[in-house]
Amino acid sequence: MSGGGLLVAGTTSDAGKSVVTAGICRWLVRQGVKVAPFKAQNMSLNSFVTREGAEIGRAQAMQAQACRIEPTALMNPVLLKPGGDRTSQVVLMGKPVGEMSARGYHGGRQEALLGTVLDCLAELRGRYDAVICEGAGSPAEINLRRTDIVNMGIARNARLPVLVVGDIDRGGVFASFFGTVALLSPEDQALVAGFLVNKFRGDVSLLEPGLEMLHGLTGRRTYGVLPFQHGLGIDEEDGLRISLRGTVRESSTAPPVGEDVLRVAVCAIPLMSNFTDVDALAAEPGVVVRFVDRPEELADADLVVIPGTRGTVQALEWLRERGLADALVRRAAEQRPILGLCGGFQILGEHIEDEVESRRGSVDGLGVLPLRVRFAREKTLTRPVGEALGERVEGYEIHHGVAQLTGGEPFLDGCRVGQTWGTHWHGSLESDGFRRAFLREVAAAAGRRFVPAADTSFAALREEQLDRLGDLIEQHADTDALWRLIESGAPQGLPFIPPGAPA
Repeated sequence: MSGGGLLVAGTTSDAGKSVVTAGICRWLVRQGVKVAPFKAQNMSLNSFVTREGAEIGRAQAMQAQACRIEPTALMNPVLLKPGGDRTSQVVLMGKPVGEMSARGYHGGRQEALLGTVLDCLAELRGRYDAVICEGAGSPAEINLRRTDIVNMGIARNARLPVLVVGDIDRGGVFASFFGTVALLSPEDQALVAGFLVNKFRGDVSLLEPGLEMLHGLTGRRTYGVLPFQHGLGIDEEDGLRISLRGTVRESSTAPPVGEDVLRVAVCAIPLMSNFTDVDALAAEPGVVVRFVDRPEELADADLVVIPGTRGTVQALEWLRERGLADALVRRAAEQRPILGLCGGFQILGEHIEDEVESRRGSVDGLGVLPLRVRFAREKTLTRPVGEALGERVEGYEIHHGVAQLTGGEPFLDGCRVGQTWGTHWHGSLESDGFRRAFLREVAAAAGRRFVPAADTSFAALREEQLDRLGDLIEQHADTDALWRLIESGAPQGLPFIPPGAPA
């Protein structure tokens, strides 16, 4: 028998679909329900490697953690990784299958993937009591509806009830709810069960007349009003918000353990990927993390991080154009700490040979670390485990660049020269013992009287966040009604709201 299901759609991108999906998943698993997340198609540069070596969106990996299960490729069968304004790498079932323009993808390739997507969803529903699906953008993108496989396309084919989330903090939420329904075909509208208001500030009683009018206009109820809460960020699909940074910045109860703070500057390079790597730094009391794009902003930094990128050569050119490259070379010569992660590691090397990603051929790197990089067509997707600074480290690798080391001190399959460190390993800073040891080295090199907290557990902080999301659903949504939706589908006889989708 197939398990229940629900599609969490949104009035816009960043309406809160990922947060709501994770919250529903955590609420369900706390009720003893076997639940899994699903997103048919994700567009993101923040990805993760599953234990079987498949690349999926980090949001789905986080949602799997909310479900207390291991993430798999079934949970995100299609991942699009932008390589510029008009092209993306298509990752199918965790493996890259080529680059494609948006026109080419929406012109036929996307529709052809519907069978694969439905098979994955059916397999999950066969294994779990419930599958909570996340949509993408808005379901009312009328120009893309014909080839849609992530919003109403998947809802129609799998007969999923749809909950539409709106961010009231942006304003216009009533118009957005009404307009979303009114731009769908009668068949699609029949699956839209109702609404969920996200990020509400103030007295809910003041909102209730509007919710009653919305019900009168659409025949659909509102399943909950979630209050605005600070520090609830999770692994973002894209953008420059990082999940735990906000929590640390707002915390007045976690001052530095030592006498000084530690300032971390992250270079905001183009096509930045897996910037969530620095979340673990921001989780440490007394560590201040900020993104920078000017050389003068490196001056007072105790540590500079060059993060991963989907465009190593483009990022290198950007660093040179802005004067950041020269500042980084000077910084390395002065023995001031730099950490390069994945693409950032490659940038710090002597030479890059790229006929795959940028197709620029031979390019000189910054020459700070003794390595040469050659881009291979096959992507490295692994979950390495090792040791550094006397501590056990776990990470994951996602890269086409193959590093040939010609010197330096070994460091997580990369190398270290003086106070410049480089590795392909994402997620290494989430290993608590290693992170503390690394920060002690940075503080010593920077001359800061900073002391890492002895008890900061990144995994525990993540669990706290997921529980807070579950609490939001449990305390502010009609969970009985939500469960009826998941188990039985959309209510029968929902009215059609004109004009409907264009012919």
